[in-house]
Amino acid sequence: MRMPTKGFSKLAEFLVVAICIVTFIIVALGSGIELLQREAPGTRDFIEYWASGHQIIHRANPYDVSGLLQLERSAGFPAGRFPLVMWNPPFALPLVLPLGALGAETGFLLWELLLLASLIAAVKMIAAMHGRRKSPLNLLAYSFAPVLSCFISGQVTIFILLGVVLFLKLHRTRPFMAGASLWLCLLKPHLFLPFGVVLLLWIVVTRSYKILAGTACAVAAGSILASIMDPLVWIQYAQLMRDSKADRLSIPSLSTLLRHVVYPHSFLLQCLPACLACVWAVVYFLKRRKEWDWIKHGSVLLLVSVLVAPYTWFMDQAVAIPALLRGAYLTRSRTLIAVLALLSAIIEIGLIRNIPLLYSVLYVWTAPAWLVWYLLATRRKEDTAVRAFVDTTVGVLRPTVGE
Repeated sequence: MRMPTKGFSKLAEFLVVAICIVTFIIVALGSGIELLQREAPGTRDFIEYWASGHQIIHRANPYDVSGLLQLERSAGFPAGRFPLVMWNPPFALPLVLPLGALGAETGFLLWELLLLASLIAAVKMIAAMHGRRKSPLNLLAYSFAPVLSCFISGQVTIFILLGVVLFLKLHRTRPFMAGASLWLCLLKPHLFLPFGVVLLLWIVVTRSYKILAGTACAVAAGSILASIMDPLVWIQYAQLMRDSKADRLSIPSLSTLLRHVVYPHSFLLQCLPACLACVWAVVYFLKRRKEWDWIKHGSVLLLVSVLVAPYTWFMDQAVAIPALLRGAYLTRSRTLIAVLALLSAIIEIGLIRNIPLLYSVLYVWTAPAWLVWYLLATRRKEDTAVRAFVDTTVGVLRPTVGE
């Protein structure tokens, strides 16, 4: 007897989702046990924030490599490894300042709880904006592999996600506070280049200068506090950026891969996708400026910005959650929901098998996958420009790669 196609499709979707849930639970439990180990704080990215917090609260250079290494080693940082250094600009230092008053274990627990609270708040706000507070689809955000990676490493990207969501929620009703929330996004401004270009253009077109004022005040407040604690902090940060040679890191992203394939010694080539995307973003905005909606159109900009960032770590893709949840709310395809869960589960399996997320080229496909999935999930006319941008970019780069 032949099983009906519709029934088989439902069964397949159920099995995929079940596998994804089981995989997530296994990874979450395993990671949770690891995070409770005494040596956990010293082996995660969190340690760079804790060490910088200790340096700044004791009026020392928060970007001093030797000083940070000494602190990190005292917290169990493995010998023989280059110290982790906080590359975020000085106005971000107030975020880690409280960690300077805490031990590594206590600080790590507090940090993880703050990350969890920020994620819950962000997801609840996204769901409320779409009228989907009780939707089971919200679970996709909590089981999203880059989010899980943020918790494992203690990365600040969850705070950046909160900043994006606060802006989306407040930009109409409380523009000054919406602008102030963008301070969190500026912790890693390179993730938002096309998004930021359009935001500045939109502010000018709509005369929403309160948003710009809010951002300026938040950045100024953070900078002043950091400068009070360490008057030379901006000079020290500039020195770190000169010495770190971040542009030479082998980060698994499309922009870095393009540079390595075409001409490894040119950082400008690594910035080419972002430059092209900024041009496309301006055109995309100008065609829609009269009906511009940051929740709707901003989702596309967000995904494209992450895709073309000059350099980006895998866990930074957590900022794509507002767009992916919007796509999940809009699509009527259970298959697409299952595909998103399956893609995340594949990455989680990589976590189980200890495939390194930071430097493995196996994860280059992830950022393009989220954009393609979103386009399939929404299937709206406004996404035609994105497809045209991708086609144009490929056409421009193909002759270059051939040379």
